[in-house]
Amino acid sequence: MTTLDKVFHLNDAHTTVKRELIAALTTFVSLSYILFVNPNILHAAGINKGAAFTVTAISIAIGCFIMGLVANYPVALAPTLGSAAFFAYNVCGGMHINWQTALAAVLVASILFILITVLKLREIVVDAIPQDLKYAISAGIGLFIAFIGLQNGKLIVNSDSNLVTLGKFNSPAVWITLFGLTLTVILMAMNIPGSIFIGMVVTAVFGVIIGQVAVPKGIIASAPSIAPTFGQAVFHLKDINTPQLFMVVLTFLLVTFFDTAGTLIGMTEQAGMVDENGKIPRIGKAFISDSLAMVEGAVLGTAPLGTSVESSAGIAMGGRTGLTAIFVGIFFLISMIFSPLLAVIPTTVTAPALIIVGVLMAGNLKKINWDKFEIAFPAFLTVVGMPLTYSISDGLALGMIAYPITMIASKQAKKVSPMMYVLLVVFVLFFLITNM
Repeated sequence: MTTLDKVFHLNDAHTTVKRELIAALTTFVSLSYILFVNPNILHAAGINKGAAFTVTAISIAIGCFIMGLVANYPVALAPTLGSAAFFAYNVCGGMHINWQTALAAVLVASILFILITVLKLREIVVDAIPQDLKYAISAGIGLFIAFIGLQNGKLIVNSDSNLVTLGKFNSPAVWITLFGLTLTVILMAMNIPGSIFIGMVVTAVFGVIIGQVAVPKGIIASAPSIAPTFGQAVFHLKDINTPQLFMVVLTFLLVTFFDTAGTLIGMTEQAGMVDENGKIPRIGKAFISDSLAMVEGAVLGTAPLGTSVESSAGIAMGGRTGLTAIFVGIFFLISMIFSPLLAVIPTTVTAPALIIVGVLMAGNLKKINWDKFEIAFPAFLTVVGMPLTYSISDGLALGMIAYPITMIASKQAKKVSPMMYVLLVVFVLFFLITNM
């Protein structure tokens, strides 16, 4: 028995090193767009793009190493676009909180994440939230991300009369976005692995050809320093001292909680890891892994990490153990030498990626029980609330408040768990604090 087999139990999982390597390469290619999208989002919060690029790569690598060694799961951990969007556009942009303090909020949420994981409260809360609302939360985040992509790509622009309207087709930015979106959609429909990444690369080349994207001065260079962001979360912990920031911490905790739990369950089901009783082996270790990854990500200087949906691409290629995650981490470390490409990648090139990821997340809409109004209404508020209020937390709150009310009105109060009533109170206070 080889050392790798002893550590990752390859034979028991009916896999090989070669298969795990191919699976990891597939996951990496599918997820690599995050190296360019995440820094662009974080830059909107004021974070240095170069530092964000390096931090994104390092945090993913460390997260994958933790997941692979601790939980032995074939899934990658990466900054989630939903949390990154909330971080940049809501907390920093909407609430006018500086990014250093926002990182401190992420760190506090990460520490609480570890605490509730150790106390097994994550399982309790997961069981308390109705499945339909979990689907609605994921779908709502997807619509919000897609809306941001449409804005970044200038397909949707501000309108004084209608709030928003269609962008002008005489804009070069619109044509770059349309080119990238059309290409990526075609590649996705053809089931081409790494469609999003390929679409971004070709779109960037198209932008260069038409003179709207600068030619990079190089391709390979030393990774930018992480000094601008490293440790800022720790240095600014003292800033978490207002009710508004406490609610920001809670929202980071809830958004990451639901996003990670749902994705992790989906990935393990795809990998055939769920037993006949519906139990997921080593789920506690997986929860601990993503909790620790959140902490290291916050200290390095990025948005909360969570289970990557792109892991499904690697699992589809046969990835079954933590060795897949380890290889993914190694690939991301190697990728840091390609930082010069970051400087020339505008938001119009990454906009199609946001739109496509939004579409994928919106797929959970079909799982919601729309036939029951008492469920459909809070789910609908959650889904539309996020993009229309431009706030994940507001959409989340609307659904959590509405659900107990509609269930009581339909004489099904006993089906509502005590935890949901607690969340009702929490989110009412959330609205009172943030909107007074």
